[in-house]
Amino acid sequence: MKKLVLSLSLVAGFVFAQAQEQPSAKELAKQNWFHVNYAKDSIYGVATDDAYAYAKSKGLKSSPVIVAVIDSGIEGDHPDLQANMWTNVKEIPGNGIDDDGNGYIDDIHGWNFIGGPNGDVDHDNTEITRLVREYKALFDSKNEAENKLNQQKYPKKYAEYQEILPKYKEELAEAQMAVAQAEGQINQTLKIFEEFAKEYGGDKVISLEDIKVFTPKGQEAAFMKEKILSAVNTASAEEFFGTTANKIIEEFKEQGNEYLNHYKGKLDYYLNLDYDPRAIVGDNYNDVNERIYGNNTVEGPDALHGTHVAGIIGAVRNNGIGMNGVAENVKIMNVRTVPDGDERDKDVANAIRYAVDNGAKVINMSFGKPYSPNKQAVWDAIKYATDHNVLLVKAAGNDDVNIDTDIHYPTNFRNGHPVSNSLLTVGASTPDNKNIKASFSNYGKQQVDIFAPGVEIYSTVPDASYKYLQGTSMASPVVAGIAALVWSYFPNLTAQEIRNILIETGNYNENLKDISTHGVVVDALKALKKAEEVSNAKAGVTAPAKAETKKNKKSSKKRKK
Repeated sequence: MKKLVLSLSLVAGFVFAQAQEQPSAKELAKQNWFHVNYAKDSIYGVATDDAYAYAKSKGLKSSPVIVAVIDSGIEGDHPDLQANMWTNVKEIPGNGIDDDGNGYIDDIHGWNFIGGPNGDVDHDNTEITRLVREYKALFDSKNEAENKLNQQKYPKKYAEYQEILPKYKEELAEAQMAVAQAEGQINQTLKIFEEFAKEYGGDKVISLEDIKVFTPKGQEAAFMKEKILSAVNTASAEEFFGTTANKIIEEFKEQGNEYLNHYKGKLDYYLNLDYDPRAIVGDNYNDVNERIYGNNTVEGPDALHGTHVAGIIGAVRNNGIGMNGVAENVKIMNVRTVPDGDERDKDVANAIRYAVDNGAKVINMSFGKPYSPNKQAVWDAIKYATDHNVLLVKAAGNDDVNIDTDIHYPTNFRNGHPVSNSLLTVGASTPDNKNIKASFSNYGKQQVDIFAPGVEIYSTVPDASYKYLQGTSMASPVVAGIAALVWSYFPNLTAQEIRNILIETGNYNENLKDISTHGVVVDALKALKKAEEVSNAKAGVTAPAKAETKKNKKSSKKRKK
């Protein structure tokens, strides 16, 4: 039913969390679709299980790889994650002392750059809102003379203000309209099922025929009935039929409120010029070079996104519960940086540096935004990671735009030239070979390096639960997980070599060639084999000669004659 409720509320990618229970064979196949092998199944999965089978067959041994997840926070005690969470063994928990001297007190499992002594940032503005607020104070204050002086003093900022103000107003109007539409859709849909329950009984199990013959009162309700039928046709029918009207009403109210709050949040937080939570952090926000601030409460108030990302990378494999992450021998470092709203450049730069300084070999960044006022600080941090042999993996974004022209920050390109040779930007792919690019995924012949599964990805979420989500936010950790998998077996490779191997060994799809650098979907098995070859070559190991078959021996004898 979760898919139907999703379709009824018109919320793409929003589904029910599930407590752990024994899945059917069909459900298990759905949960694991992104692990399948394209060579065997003709679906663009990443061949995770076959990669491990190959490693076992060759007697390969792995060593742990630390992967930093720069995100919204992670539920570190999730039963499917706890064993694979990174622990700072140099720090003594709870003693209030910076035992390891890294500047961060009691950073046992990572650090939170959007918290302070008295709490944590939950919601925040979008970057365009922060810019409009800053520029409004400079150019649209009550002091006209001062406004004109500032226009002359800051011509570039004034030009940007004139550019972004109409965009901000448009976003604000769209958000206001979305709230009104959402309220109407939710109310009309509830009305239909409440009328149905009143007429037939709330405990009646609903069939498709019941919906077809039922006539709700009012033109708007009739219109929503057609929407429901359309949703049923595009969703898995078994997820809806066999469910009672009362159950639908109960769950739809819960999901409808969450859906509505999402849009209200845009007005209350994202686009609210009067809302600025930064005081919670207690840093000198204007000092972009400030390093030491934040707190060690790394889960944060809403760890759904980060927990899902972490599970894709490194949920414990083959433990009989939940799902299998991509990387087996992995430790996940939790670096909380992303609020409900746009991340701030200062925090992103510091999160990257923290991850590098504390041993991360791979950094996953499932976030992004169209404006970046302190982009240089982020570029400097990316260069810092590159210089320390760290691989960065970032999501391409979910706006279905060409990010060669509509820049999605952080970007690896500065003035048309790459900042790092060890950064991968990842688009989202689907299990549909003919429509391989996810409809929402950003793309770019220059900017997007590789694609990975990002549709209907099943992973961990808070409260020891699991959930399907979709987005390039899910595709990026697939690639980060594969990078960790490969590196765990071949630690003598460099970050640049890992990056190049993942790109070179991906499975080609014609529909991706013009929207990414190489037109490929990542493949763990092929990457592992190539890494073995490169690693052996670096170590001076010669591949064993193939034993001659009887047929080959006969051919050799004939040639000798």
